[in-house]
Parts: sequence; C-alpha cells; structure tokens
Amino acid sequence: MGVEEIKAKWGGIDDPLKVIDILSMMGDASDNIPGIKGVGEKTAIKLIKQFGDMDGMYERTEEIKGKLREKVETAKEMAYISKELATIVLDVPIDYKPEQYDISAIDVPALTAIFQELEFRSLGKRFLGDSYEVLPKGGKSPVNAPTSGQMSLFGGAAAAAKPAPPTMEAATVKVKNIENTPHEYHLVDTDEGMEDLIKKLSAQEVICFDTETTSIDSTQAELVGLAFSFKAGEAYYVPTPADQEEATAIAKRFEAVLANEKIAKVGQNLKYDIKVLRRYGIAVKGVLEDTMLIHYLMEPNMRHNLDYLCETYLGYTPVKIDTLIGKKGKNQLSMRDVPVEKVVEYAGEDADLTFQLYQKFKPVAEEAEHMRKLYYEVEGPLVNVLADMESEGVALDVDFLNDYSAVLGKEILEARDAIYEKAGTEFNIGSPKQLGEVLFEKMGIKYTGSKTKTGQYKTDEEKLQRLSASNPIVQNILDYRGLTKLKSTYVDSLPKMINPLTGRIHTVFHQAVAATGRLSSADPNLQNIPIRTARGREVRKAFIPRDSEHVFLSADYSQIELRLMAHMSQDPAMLEAFPNGLDIHTATAGVQYRFGIG
Repeated sequence: MGVEEIKAKWGGIDDPLKVIDILSMMGDASDNIPGIKGVGEKTAIKLIKQFGDMDGMYERTEEIKGKLREKVETAKEMAYISKELATIVLDVPIDYKPEQYDISAIDVPALTAIFQELEFRSLGKRFLGDSYEVLPKGGKSPVNAPTSGQMSLFGGAAAAAKPAPPTMEAATVKVKNIENTPHEYHLVDTDEGMEDLIKKLSAQEVICFDTETTSIDSTQAELVGLAFSFKAGEAYYVPTPADQEEATAIAKRFEAVLANEKIAKVGQNLKYDIKVLRRYGIAVKGVLEDTMLIHYLMEPNMRHNLDYLCETYLGYTPVKIDTLIGKKGKNQLSMRDVPVEKVVEYAGEDADLTFQLYQKFKPVAEEAEHMRKLYYEVEGPLVNVLADMESEGVALDVDFLNDYSAVLGKEILEARDAIYEKAGTEFNIGSPKQLGEVLFEKMGIKYTGSKTKTGQYKTDEEKLQRLSASNPIVQNILDYRGLTKLKSTYVDSLPKMINPLTGRIHTVFHQAVAATGRLSSADPNLQNIPIRTARGREVRKAFIPRDSEHVFLSADYSQIELRLMAHMSQDPAMLEAFPNGLDIHTATAGVQYRFGIG
C-alpha cells in the first residue's frame, strides 16, 4: 500500500503518519496497545480530522462534547503510552545494507531438501510448483532407506523412514494423480463380467479388495460395491444395489474367492471390510496383508492413513472422498448417491494404490525378522479377533443408567446449592470467568500464579485441587464438576450409542494408534470408564452379560513388566520367585534384609 492507499483506508486523513495517533486512541489488541477506553476507529479518525493530531486534541479538549471529553481527559497518560507503543523505532543502531534485502531466486535444491525432510506438501507445491513431490526422483522410498541405528524392542535395528537426500531432478518430477497417471479401472456389472473376474481372482496368490459403503460405522454400513486389484495400475469395481437381498446375492458370488485360504488378502484397515462382509454372511479367510498395520510396525510414530501413505511412498495424491460426497454436514451425500462412473474411479484407485503399497511394504516386512514375526504371529491374526469382539459388542442396562442419571441429577443440584450458599450469590459455575471472580474477588481467596492470556483467573483442576483443603467451597466445586462430567460423558451418553440394529454397544479397537503397541478404544472409549471413585464405578455396573447363560470373565497379566525383566536379565532370584509363586516384592525385600542393602 502506498501513501494514497493508506489515506483512503483510514477515512481520508491527510498524512499516513497520523495512523500512529489513530492507533494510540483506538488501541490495537494484536499489539497490546491499550488506547483510550471507549474510543473506536471511527471516533479516533473523527478527532484527528477535527484537531489535526493527538497533541492538538489535548490542547483543546474543551471543544469535545459530552462523555467523550471525560474519556479522553481521563486516559491522557495511557494515550501517550499507547503512542509510544504504536510508533516504530527508527534509530536502532544497525549496519543497514539495502542490497542484502534484494529478493533473489529460490535455491531450489536447498528448499526442496528442507520441504521433503519436513514432509511439507502444500507449501512445496506453492513455492516450487506442481512438479514438487515429497519423494525425490530416483531416491529411495522411506521403506528402502538405510536403518537409522535405533534399536527395536523386538530385536534388530528399526527401519528408518527418511527418504534419501533429494536430487535436483526432484523439483521437476510431476506429482502423480488420477488425471496424469495411466490406469485401467473396470466397471463389472454383468453376470458375464463377474464370472470372468471371479476366474481371474481365483487364479491369483494375492489379491487386494476394498468395500465401498454408506457409513464409516461398519456395524450399520450398507455395501455399495466391491473393488479388487491384483496388478499395479489396474482394478475392478463391482457395484451392489440398495436392495439388501440383491446386494447379498452379488457379494456371495465372490465368497469363494474371499474365503479361499490359499489366496492372501491385501487391504487398508482390513478389519472394517471384514466386519462389513460378515453382515452379508461372508467370512474373509487366508493370510491378511493390512498395509495400515504393516506401516504401523515400520513407523509407529507416523500417520498410517491411505492418503498419507500414497503421497509419502508412491508420490501420488489420491482422489479425496469429499470431492464425491461433499464435506461433513447435513448436505453430505452417501456413496450410494454418487454416479457409478465416479465410484469406479475412486474405488478402483483405492484398491490399486493399496496393492502398490503392499508391493513396497512386503519386502521390508519379510526382510526384518522381528517385524515379520510380530506382524504374522500377532498383529495380523489379531485383526479377526478384534473384528469378532467389535461385532459382538456388549449389552447395556439402560434402565440402570436412567435411574442413576436421576440420582446424579439430584446430587448435582445439592452441590450447586452448597456452592451458592457459601458464595452468597448465584452464578454460572461452568463459566471460568464468573467462577474466578467469585472465588478470588468476591470471596477474597488468595490467588497465586499467572492468569490466562485474556487476564482471567485460572480455575482448572490443578489450581482448584491446591485450594480445596483450606477452602470448603472449592471442594464443592470439584464435586460439582465431577458429577456433571460423569453424568454427561457416560451416564447420559452411553445409551445414545446403542446400535439400533443389535441393541448393543460396539466400540472400535484401534491397533495402529498408540506407538507403544497397546490397543486404544473409541466410539465409545471403553478404556476410560471410571474406576477410581465409588460414583464412577457405578457406571461399570451398567455393562451386563447378554443373558443369564453368560458371565463376564476378567483377566489381566500378573506383574508383566517384572516377568519380562526376569526373562531378559535371567536373574536367578527372580527366575526362582515366579515359578514358586513367591511375591517378588517380598522376595526382593528379604534379599535386601539379609545382605544389609536398601
């Protein structure tokens, strides 16, 4: 912006330097310039036009009418402090050489190297053009990169995921996508076509398959179609009708292939597809080659979704699902609403790219003994086990939760009234601002530590816990918060998560989330059901066996870390303690006592 543009932007002032005085009066929150309270941009511009500048205004404040004069006069000191803050310092002693600030050409190799190391995709394309890709041309993909030397828990060096140093050609390679990459994705919607496809699939040792459905919830999703691939660049899509009997009949035609134990099945997050097909009476059998899980074992701290894997390992940007069904919201379509010719391209691409990822990942998984053992003996077989568990679900005693919700509601009101009585006023307990003002201003409880960025008192759990012992009202507030969270998060929410088709709760167990290898639970998170408090433990009573013929069995490892330690250290005392049923802590204490240590 030039001089004239600045003048126009600020209401036609006659000098750009007067912007300093305008900001001094109106303030600027982004730069912490306080300004004059009650004076906004329009008023500030009006005063500058009337008096010329802020000095002129303070020389003739008697000409200002009404309450505005009082505001201006009261805030004079703050106004001049604000002017100092708003004025850029021009006399800093620096060695200024204008030629150093000339814009020069981009150092393409250096910038490419940085962007690839940081896995910047969008920025790379913006600065280096559409030719930029994360993987360098001719460079090794992450799966083939040399090992970093970091040791794996399961033996051997962990496979590294860093691409080889980029070459100059990296910036000239076209980013691949469905528009510029040769492919053959076939629509198979006739009896003859299906029979021919089944013959082709039956002749393969490895096939990739993917389901297209109406929902991400596998327990309610309806099958829209099946996609298959067994050759890079080629895929087949079989649509299924909305009528569930007809859809089942078509899906069943492929059961001989999907249930063939001699044919390995490749997929991305196969558990989802397995669960969907089970609802159509099809059990997927054979070795499972899940690209998501294989990559999880290769690089547990990285992302494992298909788009990321394709961009990182294939230099390919897949079609985005929202280009077909739209963004999330009430206007989002179902995959069944999308024209079949578009679904063919989308579904075929998914199956094709997943098969190509498998071809890249398989040699790495085979070469690394610890990874091969872990995948084919633990993670791979676990897919069907988790699919069983998720499909089975768990029964919920809704009547119990409804009764408990009423009990909690009564306790919440009692806690609220106790807070109001001690505070001597009613206020919104859920508002941190109001709560802070009541506790630390009205009641005079001593506040220590910093405030929030907006100047509010901190009223988080940690802060209140420190105050609860000496201030009874604070304990009431903590009780109130605990009760309301328990009621809203669990007691009132769990019944809404019951599947209408099964009448049960179906959580999802994620294998590829926690880098430590443990499972994580979601929708709902059954690992977070409260247990530490008596009220929280009541929620667990709502989970019940399906009928009187079934019971819950609870099992847990006993001192698993110590057992691992005994095995790895081969310590004689520890090895003796466990087979003999001795308490390891008592045995350790006995050794310390006898030898005078500890």
